[in-house]
Amino acid sequence: MARRRGGRPTRAVVLGALTVAVLLMLAPFALVALNAVKSPADYAARGPMALPQRLHLAGIVDFWFRVDFGEKLVNSFVVSASVAVLAVLVSILNAYALGVGRVRGRTLLLIFFLLANLLPQEALVYPLYHLAKQVGLYDSRLALIIIFTAIQSAFGTYLLSSVYAVFPRELLEAAALDGAGRWRVLWRVVVPVTRPTVSVLFTFFFIWTWNEFFLPLVFLISNDKQTVPVALGVLQGDRLMDATTTSASALLGVAPAVVFFLIFQRTLTRGALAGALK
Repeated sequence: MARRRGGRPTRAVVLGALTVAVLLMLAPFALVALNAVKSPADYAARGPMALPQRLHLAGIVDFWFRVDFGEKLVNSFVVSASVAVLAVLVSILNAYALGVGRVRGRTLLLIFFLLANLLPQEALVYPLYHLAKQVGLYDSRLALIIIFTAIQSAFGTYLLSSVYAVFPRELLEAAALDGAGRWRVLWRVVVPVTRPTVSVLFTFFFIWTWNEFFLPLVFLISNDKQTVPVALGVLQGDRLMDATTTSASALLGVAPAVVFFLIFQRTLTRGALAGALK
């Protein structure tokens, strides 16, 4: 009883601190959403912190048609989804060879993948730009898909290799006794058991690629091929938007990634519980 009584104040303090931290994190998003539905006159008269007198969606509509936001959404979704799927696939194959297959030089290869994660994009942009020019992929979404697949799969390989290295050997031996080959063991045994980790990688690969700005800015110069972050940055750089339209652009830019994360959050939770039950 004494331990329980002593633990209650500590739990309340921790819960209160976490609540404050969550509110501080959500405050900028709430402020952006608040100003996105204000009129410029309302914003100028009452400031950014006041509630809007009425919903004013003209800023959102104006920004949508000004940058052809639907087209930019499709571009970002195609690039991000393709990278997420391909990077997860490459990570699984690499990690299976390194973690389960125990290929020679495994430690050196893992160090190589770790160093690849530490390289800044600014150091990669010129050689990648030169290669894209040489093979005729400059100003194409395919170039971005290939580049980001390589970048994201380096991290995925490093993470999954540590997971597959401690994979239960009993399951592998049981599958081998049943006559399953390595390819079947991978897709029927290893991947289903590690599905929660794979789901986490897929979600973060999608969001990380969606938020990328520097490389898409360099490689996509045509307006009809630009992604959402590039469209936001280019239009804001032209100084053609007031504060409410800028807030509307920020809201539209971050909303798809947040919706995607919320949808897959339930999937991740179910996958984690299923993995625990297995």
